[in-house]
Amino acid sequence: MGKKAIKAQNELLRMGLAFLFIMLVMWWGLAQFGEIENHLFLITAAVFGAYMAINIGANDVANNVGPAVGAGVMTLGTAILIAAFFEAGGALIAGGDVIGTIKKKIIDPTMFVSSDEFVWAMTSALLAAALWLNLATYLKAPVSTTHSIVGGVMGGGIAAAGFSIVSWGTMGQIALSWVVSPLIGGLIAALFLYVIKVTILYKEDKLEASKKVVPFLVSIMAWAFGTYLVIKGLKKVWPQIVDTFTFLPDEKKPSFLIAAIVGLMVAGIVYFIVRPLIVKAVNKLENSRNAVNTLFTIPLIFAAALLSFSHGANDVANAVGPLAGIYDTVVSGAMSSSGKVSIPFWIMLVGALGIAVGLLLYGPRLIKTVGHEITELDAVRAYSIAMAAALTVIVASQLGLPVSTTHIAVGGVFGVGFLREYLRHKNRNELFAKEQNILNSETEKLNSLQDTLRNLESSEKKEYKEIADTQSAIQKSEAIVSESKKAIDELNEENYVQRGFVKKIVSAWIITVPMAALISAFIFFVIRGMML
Repeated sequence: MGKKAIKAQNELLRMGLAFLFIMLVMWWGLAQFGEIENHLFLITAAVFGAYMAINIGANDVANNVGPAVGAGVMTLGTAILIAAFFEAGGALIAGGDVIGTIKKKIIDPTMFVSSDEFVWAMTSALLAAALWLNLATYLKAPVSTTHSIVGGVMGGGIAAAGFSIVSWGTMGQIALSWVVSPLIGGLIAALFLYVIKVTILYKEDKLEASKKVVPFLVSIMAWAFGTYLVIKGLKKVWPQIVDTFTFLPDEKKPSFLIAAIVGLMVAGIVYFIVRPLIVKAVNKLENSRNAVNTLFTIPLIFAAALLSFSHGANDVANAVGPLAGIYDTVVSGAMSSSGKVSIPFWIMLVGALGIAVGLLLYGPRLIKTVGHEITELDAVRAYSIAMAAALTVIVASQLGLPVSTTHIAVGGVFGVGFLREYLRHKNRNELFAKEQNILNSETEKLNSLQDTLRNLESSEKKEYKEIADTQSAIQKSEAIVSESKKAIDELNEENYVQRGFVKKIVSAWIITVPMAALISAFIFFVIRGMML
């Protein structure tokens, strides 16, 4: 069987498994809601919600694990399993109890003529967002789930009640996030990468510098994720935490001060645990960039898991908000005037399992794009991107800016790539001469070691320990030669960031809201035409 036939067969298998999940949701809905009036609309919405969740898993989750995969820290299969488990866990454990059915209050629910039109609009929003995510995944363009559902809700609302239903001030903030999210993410990622270069990678003794700097870098990551998780990932369980620890302020959600203090405590504990481990690990490494990269392996695995957990806790609930609104309206017979409804467990389960299914079946496509195809990543660069994702969300949440985690992560990838291009252009001659000197010196040393090894092996009296030591030295020297050759090749490259991917991704970001809105409006008119 040829490669094309195998590829087509695998694609049919993936489509079949995704369809099976959607059919299981439909079967469960028929068994559960068959006696409810208008149950067919509820079941249809549940099917669309399942389809939406699959597409979130296929497109949006790549940003959490793509950089780690691209850096070679974990395999694609491992990354998919970690992301699927923690995404589902975040949705089910820490997902919100209550969600705004009108995402970020972009439309006024009181302007709908009837509850039926509200249901039609939310159904249209779900299907439109899912279709747009599906198309973006096919085109290998990572886009924002939040912006997709915002566009869907806006389009359905406009089709139902006209342009006056939209809160254009809120839409202006969302449009601003198209610029703010990738810009802040890129700047923070570039800043961390530059600091690592100056404090470690540009040093003659990289290992000694690593002993001092890497524990602080890992601790900063621990603070960022500790703070991030408390702010964004523990909103649902925070009241129970306050009841358990009575000394905490009686608040519905944790304040930034509380979150920062918790993060600082986590950072302190991590520093004292990590520092001796780093010192011990460094003593076994050679003085090279590749060796420094290995020190970030474990932190990046934790980062991928924590980013996935927080994404599941936040974005899943937002994505299934329209489904929650449809359920509440169909069951109660009237739509919520406040735009806030409870999320039943079954809706969160559909979202959580759908994301896992989408990630397992279609996640590799976007993970490869984020991890490999935009720019070349290693562990140091992936660490910088993870830091950008966590810190940008923290900063944005305090400033009240509606940012996209997708735009932040991809902006971080752009940031590290463009920084490398800038530094190469600025210091190219100096860096080229330095790497060439290292290559010449190490090549000479390698040739000498190889001559020594040949003499030892041909000697009548075998000095096995000396042979083993020489072989070990040759391996280290070969690694340095390989690293220098790679660095020289990179200096000769025209661009570190693939401009074609940048143009395609930015274009997809810009048209996400209007495209989702147009699709949603079209679907709304089709539904209304069928129902009237």
